[in-house]
Amino acid sequence: MPKISPLMAAPPLLFAVLAGLFIFGMGRDDASRLPTAQAGKDAPSIAALTPLGDLAPLSDEMLDQGGVKLVNYWASWCAPCRAEHPQLEAMAESGITIYGINYKDEAPKALGFLNELGNPYAAIGQDGPGRTALEWGVYGVPETYVIDAKGKITYRFAGPITQDVLDKYIKPEIAKAAAN
Repeated sequence: MPKISPLMAAPPLLFAVLAGLFIFGMGRDDASRLPTAQAGKDAPSIAALTPLGDLAPLSDEMLDQGGVKLVNYWASWCAPCRAEHPQLEAMAESGITIYGINYKDEAPKALGFLNELGNPYAAIGQDGPGRTALEWGVYGVPETYVIDAKGKITYRFAGPITQDVLDKYIKPEIAKAAAN
């Protein structure tokens, strides 16, 4: 019987361990627990944003107005942004105020995205250089913040909003923000 070197078994064993780690990682539910240093603080200024085409421009005053609202960072080049768009449209239709911040995008492409999929945003600002996103602590797009009636960030969700995410995290956080 030929002897098998332990080195011959190492690659398949290493592959099996890595595959197990990937499978375990995919089942984790950490998206809602990404920490934000902004929680409980006033929403950072958005004065540096520029208008996007002739759409209603976003202002600091809008974030301080009463009522719960969402701020959604998005981009036309972002595939997950496209995937979450139907949920944003449904929320807007149900009366939830959503403000959009277009992140590191070209205006014609961003406007084309909204023309194709619809515009769920009450107002939009464009963050071409990404400076405002840095102040907000954005990891990447899409990213959505729940803002209470006092203009404070109460919750942040990093990643696309699916129906499950909407039901499990966003709606309960909107309700909590409204109760405060």
